[in-house]
Amino acid sequence: MSDRTFLDWPFFDDSHRALARDLDAWCSATLGHNHGDDVDAACRTLVRQLGDGGWLRYAVPAAYGGVHEALDVRSLALIRETLARHSGLADFVFAMQGLGSGTISLFGTPEQKADYLPAVARGDRIAAFALTELASGSDVAGMDSTATPTDDGYVVDGAKTFISNGGIADYYVLFARTGEAPGAKGISAFIVPSETPGLSIVERIEVIAPHPLATIGFDRMALPASALLGERGRGFAEAMATLDIFRTTVGAAALGFARRALDDATDRAASRQLFGARLSDNAITQTKLAEMALDVDASALLVYRAAWTRDVMGRRNTREAAMAKLFATDRAQQVIDKAVQIFGGMGVVKGVPVEALYREIRALRIYEGSSEVQKIVIARAHLADAGVAR
Repeated sequence: MSDRTFLDWPFFDDSHRALARDLDAWCSATLGHNHGDDVDAACRTLVRQLGDGGWLRYAVPAAYGGVHEALDVRSLALIRETLARHSGLADFVFAMQGLGSGTISLFGTPEQKADYLPAVARGDRIAAFALTELASGSDVAGMDSTATPTDDGYVVDGAKTFISNGGIADYYVLFARTGEAPGAKGISAFIVPSETPGLSIVERIEVIAPHPLATIGFDRMALPASALLGERGRGFAEAMATLDIFRTTVGAAALGFARRALDDATDRAASRQLFGARLSDNAITQTKLAEMALDVDASALLVYRAAWTRDVMGRRNTREAAMAKLFATDRAQQVIDKAVQIFGGMGVVKGVPVEALYREIRALRIYEGSSEVQKIVIARAHLADAGVAR
């Protein structure tokens, strides 16, 4: 049983503790670590299961079928940590329902919210967030996709890549250049149903930990004026505000992976006999376990501080979220590597959970802002707090 004493920390209230307990029990009864070879089908099943279980209600506001009046980052983080501990794919599914609807929750019109959010909460619609482009990568403001205004809407041309849920999503929250100004100030957000003429799946992308990923293209794709999400020319700010919420939860997912690795490594060390003694009696193994436990607790403190800052203090948590995401993902990589080492040869056998975790964790250090980008965010915030002008 994974350590749950962190739930006694003052970051949480009783509703969070009940959420963690109830979701853990549901995961134990419902989820497996292996979902088969058909990833698309597995994701569709998981969306339905999470919707039927009521867990997707935490991804939207209460007015549209959710649990909390506004998105509660502590709940989102607890859910992602718990799901990741049980199933990396279940965590992916939940995360994308949240990320792919988060901009609508924050900036959508009442009509857009009513049209999309209840269906996301029920698991009736699969969401996607289309921001990344191959040429610009982490430089979001350098995107090339365009949405040219017309008399009755927009015409979109370009492509997005590494789009999670690409190929299975029912709609995409798309960011494209509308040209009000150079760089970040000339980008707008749109809601694009997957059946829109001119949208195509250019390529499905296979990665080391299977997830639905694709490059999607837009060829003279016509959108009505009502597809605009938020304010024209404010798409970059809207994307960053959405990521501020969900970046913390990436750290939480990494924390869940790390907890599972620590739990499994501890069980392995306690049961494995080597040179006439338990592996856990070996001082080198104890050192590894100590380092793993330290990284897990330190990551949890940063993750839930970032969530608490947003939820309770009501402040934008860009700096805290960047710290949580950077530290938790980088340290989870180290924790999982140590777990594989403790397992020895069994640690690289397909089907053993630590082998899957080893593949799952790597992408978290890249998406929603790479580790290098997080360091820039943290440094700029630190210099601003110190009164150093840019």
